[in-house]
Amino acid sequence: MISANLSAIFYLISGVLFILALRGLSSPETSRQGNFFGILGMIIAITVTFLSIGNFSTGFIFVFIFILLGGSIGAFIAYRIPMTAMPELVAGFHSLVGLAAVFVAISAFLNPEAFNLGTKGNIKLGSLIEMSIGAAVGAITFSGSIIAFLKLQGIMSGSPIVFKGQHPLNAMILISIVVLIYLLCASQSSNLFWILLTVSFLIGFLLIIPIGGADMPVVISMLNSYSGWAAAGIGFTLENTALIITGALVGSSGAILSYIMCKGMNRSFFNVILGGFGATDSGSGSANKEQRPVKSGNADDAAFLMKNASSVIIVPGYGMAVAQAQHALREMVDTLKKNDIKVSYAIHPVAGRMPGHMNVLLAEANVPYDEVFELEEINNDFANADVAFVIGANDVTNPVAKTDPQSPIYGMPVLDVEKCKSVLFVKRSLSPGYAGIDNDLFYKENTLMLFADAKKMTEDITKNL
Repeated sequence: MISANLSAIFYLISGVLFILALRGLSSPETSRQGNFFGILGMIIAITVTFLSIGNFSTGFIFVFIFILLGGSIGAFIAYRIPMTAMPELVAGFHSLVGLAAVFVAISAFLNPEAFNLGTKGNIKLGSLIEMSIGAAVGAITFSGSIIAFLKLQGIMSGSPIVFKGQHPLNAMILISIVVLIYLLCASQSSNLFWILLTVSFLIGFLLIIPIGGADMPVVISMLNSYSGWAAAGIGFTLENTALIITGALVGSSGAILSYIMCKGMNRSFFNVILGGFGATDSGSGSANKEQRPVKSGNADDAAFLMKNASSVIIVPGYGMAVAQAQHALREMVDTLKKNDIKVSYAIHPVAGRMPGHMNVLLAEANVPYDEVFELEEINNDFANADVAFVIGANDVTNPVAKTDPQSPIYGMPVLDVEKCKSVLFVKRSLSPGYAGIDNDLFYKENTLMLFADAKKMTEDITKNL
């Protein structure tokens, strides 16, 4: 048993470590240190919670068993999961955070005495408000994350699912949640509590189904924020300092990241968080175009163009992640640099399927940080570069984002790859990207398509170099 004062001190220490973790994770150079601080903070928080149970009874044994069980499952999944499936994993974990918040709220509502919240039917008003909000946000997070997981996994179509009257219905349900929380706090009716949970689960589904694949990275970030606020709400109910601090950090950082990404993609922040509210059901003009001729080449052609270049810009994407080509790419770049060819990496904010996806893969291959540039830092350099080597990126290089008002990615800042003298585009086929639209870059006069597995093509280019 650990005293309340000592618990508070250790929870404060874990909170500081979580803040340092966020600070470290803001840069690739300090990300490993940030990750360590986060792990250490969580170990302290779990240990203190474990020692605060009160007695070494049957409950203590059950908690210990479930910690071991959950920890083992989580470690096994994290060890086996490939980087390409990381977005799905994150969506799955968000759903579990939301569900945990719902379960805690149910427990607190059915047995408030165990949580020192009053008695059943006479729960303290402040605690009931916190509990209701935490349960509602948790339910929305759970169901919304399930839809995001299904879309990312390909089980469900990544295209927006819309129907007539969808936005008014969503608005009515959100208003009804507020009304239900008010009535629940006034009457403390069990029926209203279960209705609140049901309606919250429903709106989670409805908010995510109209969001298309192009906006899915923002959805992942947004659900991350929701899971944090759900945890913070339940933290107030449990009067757990660590849960409040952690939830607030996750909630606020997720919201800020979502806003930054929306700004970087020229998307309305409120449109995305309200399930595409105000969006129009428009298709892409290029998606229905007839198949146009493309120029294709091989590794020898690509090596010839690179050997005669003075500068090359690498544009990595999801295809690189699928092929696990980052190490082969690093080897190719090292060969180019030995021939005094300047090489840079251009990273779009939503390259891959979640924020930082490409940065992590390049860091895994020990790519120097000073060679990696974000969109706004390098976009002007494409016009002066000899070769752009696009390895698996698609939507983030599509020029229709600048030219076709009917395109679902119209207005999203993209990498100006087409301005290079030569574009080498590594892709298995001419299939569209996650946004489901054709890429006009494939058909440009200066584009040479390299149809192959990204890793094999990169290795073959290195041999030819």
